[in-house]
Amino acid sequence: MLSPGTTAQADPPAPVVRLPRRRGIEFTLLVVAVLLSVYGYCGVGLARTGAVPPGAAGYGAGLGVLALLAHLAVRLRAPCADPLLLPIAVLLNGLGLVLIYRLDLETPADRAAPTQLVWSTLGVGLFIAVVVLLRDHRVLQRYTYVSVVTALALLVLPIFFPSVNGARIWIRIAGFSIQPGEFAKVMLALFFAGYLAANRNALAYTGRRVWLLQLPTGRVLGPILAVWLLSVGVLVLERDLGTSLLFFGLFVILLYVATGRTGWIAVGLLLAACGAFAVGWLEPHVHSRVEDWLHPFASIEAGRGPNQLAQSLFAFAAGGILGTGLGAGHSILIGFAVKSDFILATAGEELGLAGLSAIFILYGLLVERGIRAGLVLRDPFGRLLAVGLASIVALQVFVIAGGVTGLIPLTGMAMPFLAQGGSSVVTNWIIVALLMRLSDSARGRSEEEQQASGAKQRGAEVAP
Repeated sequence: MLSPGTTAQADPPAPVVRLPRRRGIEFTLLVVAVLLSVYGYCGVGLARTGAVPPGAAGYGAGLGVLALLAHLAVRLRAPCADPLLLPIAVLLNGLGLVLIYRLDLETPADRAAPTQLVWSTLGVGLFIAVVVLLRDHRVLQRYTYVSVVTALALLVLPIFFPSVNGARIWIRIAGFSIQPGEFAKVMLALFFAGYLAANRNALAYTGRRVWLLQLPTGRVLGPILAVWLLSVGVLVLERDLGTSLLFFGLFVILLYVATGRTGWIAVGLLLAACGAFAVGWLEPHVHSRVEDWLHPFASIEAGRGPNQLAQSLFAFAAGGILGTGLGAGHSILIGFAVKSDFILATAGEELGLAGLSAIFILYGLLVERGIRAGLVLRDPFGRLLAVGLASIVALQVFVIAGGVTGLIPLTGMAMPFLAQGGSSVVTNWIIVALLMRLSDSARGRSEEEQQASGAKQRGAEVAP
């Protein structure tokens, strides 16, 4: 009990916890990523020629400079960003360059590694531009409808150009090729995130209930459903079924995240199964891939030799647990798509199950950190955009890895960062840049909220 004339002492205000920015950790991991890539590059040369490749120093210096410039941009403009995203991207990109260089040694007339390095440089340049110029991700919500118009235009363009390997997904002009669908997926992620964020309440709580699903009104669901159907329809005409599957998965995932209704997952799986059955049965090009998936060794039994999927399965089997070693495999026997669709088979053969598991863990970490940033963000647009971008990477890895291992039919997509493909590597660097910006906003706002809460508490204590 207090004596007369004494006053109660207020508890001291809770200290404001300043979140560690961890840029030093990021720099250390970048050094490790660059050294591992250079080690792999030298390992390929030693296995093939018995000597360190003459371009090893230049390769290491180039990759190191790109990583350092990206790190400085993050340190200056996104100091609170996740420290794992950039090192993972650098390591995957560096490993992809090593694998492509290793396959180039088997095809002297078709060297893709120098071109891939140029595209990687452009990708890192765009990464730096996004991190430096985009100070607030919420600005992108203003361009919701501009992004969908741009995405549809990019998807339609390849129709007017000749098909390549049965698909119309490239634009080729004077020896220069680009795949517009790679950029369209980011545009559609922006549109889905912006539209669903603005209409999430109407999507979740209005309309008619049918079975386990609360169907929203046609006025709300109609525009986004029309955009999705139009984009998937164009991709089916172009026979780009991998990207159409990616767009469908992205649409269902974001619809579920926006509404919290698990019924959308059930409906999405049902529609996906029906669509896959119909297209696989009616479209000859897709039907042949389904037959190859169901009977991967039929061509061997018929005396025509192994097809690409069979050669891929042989490569994984030859790798075993620890692999044959970089440069000591024979995945080049897969054929023309070994540097793009089937580059994962090279990793499986020469790095083994252990190396392949490490690659999948890197992709898993990349996706997990992106989703974590979305969970921390308060604004619906940022949350949906982070989940959408992370889902793009996850769906790509699943579709490609499932195809080359015989889990699902082949779809003809590029493994993020690993496979040959300029449009793919540039787009994935843009995705990582956006995830960096989102994670910086998430952790930065958490720190600001703690400081504001501490200031409010101190103000309340000094008030009469």
